[in-house]
Amino acid sequence: MKAAVVQFPGSNCDRDMFVAVRDACGADTQFVWHGDTDLPGGLDLIAIPGGFSYGDYLRSGAMAARSPVMQAVVKAAARGVPVLGVCNGFQILTEAGLLPGALMRNSGIDFICRDALLTVENADTPFTRGYAAGDRITIPVAHHDGNYFADDDTLDRLEGEGRVAFRYTDNVNGSVRGIAGIVNEGGNVLGMMPHPERAIVPLHGGTDGRALFACLARTLA
Repeated sequence: MKAAVVQFPGSNCDRDMFVAVRDACGADTQFVWHGDTDLPGGLDLIAIPGGFSYGDYLRSGAMAARSPVMQAVVKAAARGVPVLGVCNGFQILTEAGLLPGALMRNSGIDFICRDALLTVENADTPFTRGYAAGDRITIPVAHHDGNYFADDDTLDRLEGEGRVAFRYTDNVNGSVRGIAGIVNEGGNVLGMMPHPERAIVPLHGGTDGRALFACLARTLA
């Protein structure tokens, strides 16, 4: 299995993601710089980590979505390569048009850094088959602009097509319908605000995120 973690100016969860993909997926993992125009050949997974790409200038993820490397990521996603975007990575995926909706300022205006209780809504994606539908898992969150929003038609389509992957049980940031993570129509692109890469070993305080990466290793082997 071969994976790439994309780095942008302002990424600060890139090393956490690298370690999670390398250790929990067992992948041959490498960093890819935002200014690159091509991705390494033969990738089985592309991960876009959290942080504050370009200092969240304009809108969170807006400038990163227009980085040269993202054109290659969009093309890879269209070919069916799994793409995982976490926190700022989720914001970048929406700004790049790979996922619908937008991530707005948290409803309380505050930066939120805490454990969040999630419900697994769809356990039939390459990212979630390590869970069962209805599982309650604890995954850390750390964001200021994690309030997911989409119009009613988009939300109804996401719900009807089973594309809501995770939902907050206590809706920490005011996301519409408590949405914490969604997949694209093909099911190979997942964006989520909580950080599964920060919950893979006991020293993290919990291991509920490990199943996501272990599931990818089995699915893509």
